[in-house]
Amino acid sequence: MATPAPPRWDRKMQQRLARGEEAALCELYDRFASLVHGLAYRVMGEEDAADQITREVFGYIWENPDAYDPKEGNLRSWIATLTQRQAVHRLRRCEAERIREGGERTAEQFERKVCEANTAARADFIKSSMPASIRATLDLAYLHRRDYRQTAAELGLTEDEARRRLRLGLQMLSTAMQAGPPADSASPSGRGSSR
Repeated sequence: MATPAPPRWDRKMQQRLARGEEAALCELYDRFASLVHGLAYRVMGEEDAADQITREVFGYIWENPDAYDPKEGNLRSWIATLTQRQAVHRLRRCEAERIREGGERTAEQFERKVCEANTAARADFIKSSMPASIRATLDLAYLHRRDYRQTAAELGLTEDEARRRLRLGLQMLSTAMQAGPPADSASPSGRGSSR
């Protein structure tokens, strides 16, 4: 099966970044900074660390514009993957340092924390990426504790449609649990700097 062509905006943005257009980086930051910061915060649980990771991710993109290949998928997913890798790498580094300094956490507890943070970040990204109609159905059912009948009534749907949306949303979220452990790398992409 052929990979669908990426959106035109993604291709143009990659080209503009490769030409070194500062305005392109500003536009990219405006569009994706909240995504990057939110994912980084979800993994690290600290505002300062999320701010630093946000700067690192956009710095990496600026220094390595050719690291993104539009044929591999959309820019939003690629940036989310960079963020997740960088955040998990930083979390591993911080936790390893705490263990060396005599922290009470064992290596097993540490790996469990990394895995939980990574899964939560993937689930947040998946939820924010799903269609609004499915996200609204999940929110009513799980955040507001409505059953599928109440959800259907509040959204003006048939009960079958509410069940279908819930099932689809849960299937999408289940992929967060299926992903393997993150690549542990020094750079957000898993590759060294090209500049």
